[in-house]
Amino acid sequence: MGRTADAIAEGVAIATAAARLAVKNQILVGTIARDGTFDIDHYKAEARTALLAMAHESEEAAELLTRLRKRARGRHSDPHGTHDYRDRDVRNLRRRARQSLGVADNLRKMADDSEALRALVEDARAAAWADVRSNLDRRLQVEGMRPEQDPEYETMREARMQALKLVDLQALSSEQRARHKRESAARKAAEKDSVKATTRAERAGRRGARAVGG
Repeated sequence: MGRTADAIAEGVAIATAAARLAVKNQILVGTIARDGTFDIDHYKAEARTALLAMAHESEEAAELLTRLRKRARGRHSDPHGTHDYRDRDVRNLRRRARQSLGVADNLRKMADDSEALRALVEDARAAAWADVRSNLDRRLQVEGMRPEQDPEYETMREARMQALKLVDLQALSSEQRARHKRESAARKAAEKDSVKATTRAERAGRRGARAVGG
């Protein structure tokens, strides 16, 4: 591959990784923190949006580089800063603009490729689960350990808090709902038993009254 092709491939790889990260975070929030369901079509749409947004950014970068190239043409004085380009930079600016357009073109093709979107979403889902599993593993390792006993307590506190948010709070919520149902059922059963006991007592009292009166 040539220099431009290599740069385009690297740019596409970076943009794809960024899109995958964005989708992974959406999966963590949507399907775990908010107790939603994983709908691959929904996240394919999110992945497409992310790719198109980055394609647009690459196109804007190409436009900026083109303006800078035109401004630099014919200027041969010493530059006054990093981005104060001169005629000798024209060729490099043209190549960078071409690279940015190449990245944008590839990203738009990916955004219109259903299989590419599916693969991106599946990778994002795997990464999301890896995050949760890692946090759970760490949480299990430090379960019951006091802060002063854990040399990495402050460093790993954020990971434990994420695991708490993604997993523990949902488990607690489910447990609370189940407890409320049990308590409600027990209360209704107790009320029913109380009614039965009162009815039996009233019947017994009436029988006793009749026996005395007879």
